[in-house]
Amino acid sequence: MNTADLQRLFVSPQHTMLEVMQRINETAQGIGLVLDPEGRLVDTVTDGDLRRAVLAGIDLRKPIRELRRDNHRPFTMPIGTPRNELARLMRERNIRHIPLVDAQLIVVDMVQLGDLVSDVPSGLSVSAVVMAGGYGSRLRPLTNEIPKPMLPLGDKPLVEHTIDSLRKHGIQHVYMATHYKPEVFVNHFGDGRAFGIQIDYIHEEQPRGTAGVLATLPKGEDPLLVINGDIVTDVSYGAILRFHQESGAEMTVGVRQYDFSVPYGVMEMDGTNILGVKEKPTHHFFVNAGIYLIERSASRYVPAGGSFDMPQLIESLVAMNKKVIGFPISEYWLDIGRACDYEKALSDTEAGRCA
Repeated sequence: MNTADLQRLFVSPQHTMLEVMQRINETAQGIGLVLDPEGRLVDTVTDGDLRRAVLAGIDLRKPIRELRRDNHRPFTMPIGTPRNELARLMRERNIRHIPLVDAQLIVVDMVQLGDLVSDVPSGLSVSAVVMAGGYGSRLRPLTNEIPKPMLPLGDKPLVEHTIDSLRKHGIQHVYMATHYKPEVFVNHFGDGRAFGIQIDYIHEEQPRGTAGVLATLPKGEDPLLVINGDIVTDVSYGAILRFHQESGAEMTVGVRQYDFSVPYGVMEMDGTNILGVKEKPTHHFFVNAGIYLIERSASRYVPAGGSFDMPQLIESLVAMNKKVIGFPISEYWLDIGRACDYEKALSDTEAGRCA
């Protein structure tokens, strides 16, 4: 790694967790290197570490130094370690990065698994499924002639932003599930070649729900990245895949933190007795963000006929003790379900905040 790229990964213990997360997103390396005032490496923080902190309810406004226990030491190797030894250690420890340091723990270089192993693909080894069959009833009359995913957003349809993002992340194959006005999608995207991606269409004569299409897909080995066609986000699909693989999950669900503030003093009561008052409390929830990474083996739990939704699949897997995890999305994300959401997306796109 050249010196300029390496230095972009450096952060201080005083940086907040949110700032480190933003730096990791900007560099797209999946890791931040925490240095003390003398420039020595004191910690490494991955994208997955920070996502798990979100799920644990840790305040991301706190300094990154508070993320770890005092006895934590980053895994490093001396500069000059043979490349085959570095590759072995990465596979053995299931890690993607190793900082290389000198005798004073000054970071001289950092190697990544993809730099060492020639058979690591440059793209993501997943197929994507874009759910684009909804009627968009709540957006009428805008959707009287145009399916909701094809509503204009900037200089392209809403769903084209998703297609562009998938391509940029190295995903080469997309299944597009359609129902309402399928010809609009076919006329715009064709087979996808003009957009740098292969698109196969799965038309549902009768809506199959948000998971039903999984039962109709051709067999394969690669995981499936399923995305609702009416969301706009700049989340890293590579980060979702790494989080999924590191956790050994059967299914990973993108989740978004949702805060609900009660505008009144909430009375804590035991029968008629008042125990206390919580003044205007805020409750924190994680809501379904409409992005899923699913192992192919999970598809066999989707019935071949009828309608079946993602919450039903999640509950089925959990009931069978399969590992289902949440991936918190802190990047830009917007679900366009109502007219006000679409107006916000238009405003955000114009202001450059939208993906």
